[in-house]
Amino acid sequence: MMDEARLIHRGRKPPKSYTTAMDEEQCAKMRIDMTPIGIVRSPFQERFAAPRQPSLGGQTAARILLRKDLNLHQALTDLDGFSHIWILYWMHLNQGWNPTVMPPRGPKIRRGVLATRAPHRPNSIGLSAVRLTKISGLTLHIEGCDMLDGTPVLDIKPYLPYADAIPDADPGWTCILEENASGLTRP
Repeated sequence: MMDEARLIHRGRKPPKSYTTAMDEEQCAKMRIDMTPIGIVRSPFQERFAAPRQPSLGGQTAARILLRKDLNLHQALTDLDGFSHIWILYWMHLNQGWNPTVMPPRGPKIRRGVLATRAPHRPNSIGLSAVRLTKISGLTLHIEGCDMLDGTPVLDIKPYLPYADAIPDADPGWTCILEENASGLTRP
């Protein structure tokens, strides 16, 4: 306390601790509310028709219509300089989740859902990196879409190659897919 009193006397505030030790019970009781900032307009009306990953969507064009009531015009400032963006969205058609899933590619082995990109997750949050081709007012034109028409958008972030691309990242169990495709074995 003496150090704290000296800091205050000298016109400086003592450092604050903005974190608290949250235990599992507190975490389990916590509620997180989110408000969509927009909606996806894409050609995909059915889940089975959408690509399983944005990079598998090829040149599939779509639009993100941002809400007019959130002052997002200013929030879009400087976004047009990025070629790619991350879209965080709510997979609104999902009902329930499964702790293990059967990935569509590779050996028919059930995997833990958190080790896959399966849509049926504890929280129905989706993440896609897409090409940003144009911004018209509150409409973002994108390519490489894997989202269904009507998908609520939660947030948008720029794709940063220096931070988002990790060339030496280990692909985990999916290395089997790479080995099968290339005929190579993992070192």
